[in-house]
Amino acid sequence: MLSPTLFRVPFSALIGIVASARSMTPMAAIAAARLAGRRTPGRLLLLDHPLFKFGALAMGVGELAGDKMKTAPDRTVFLGLLARVMSAGIAGAALAPRGREAAGACVAVATAVPLAYLTLSARKRAMARIGQTRSGVIEDILIVAAGAAVVMRATREGRGRA
Repeated sequence: MLSPTLFRVPFSALIGIVASARSMTPMAAIAAARLAGRRTPGRLLLLDHPLFKFGALAMGVGELAGDKMKTAPDRTVFLGLLARVMSAGIAGAALAPRGREAAGACVAVATAVPLAYLTLSARKRAMARIGQTRSGVIEDILIVAAGAAVVMRATREGRGRA
């Protein structure tokens, strides 16, 4: 039977979907929100550190550029999955209701890892049809928009609790 706690962390699951396609986008979206003065529902002290904020933005931009390179590894290699686990876990905790950060982290990771295989399969099919760069740009637009929307919505709803 599923725990009722899991149903209180929908933003964590949604950010896990984002992490399945772009490992650094969840962190970059949260960093951008924090720089804009928005608060996340979950409480994580590292989110307020300037190194986190600017580092996450830089890594997010770097990932978007690096993904189009012919030498870019698949998202399902060990380091790619590890990055997704870490990013989804932190972002999932940050977007979960206060007091449910651990559940949010677990939900985000449990969403991101299996979906990384599905999003990779979809990307490979798109690459075969329209090429690596065009498919990557389309995926970037979709994933960055989704990440921004999830974080914006979660921080709007979480404003009074954080």
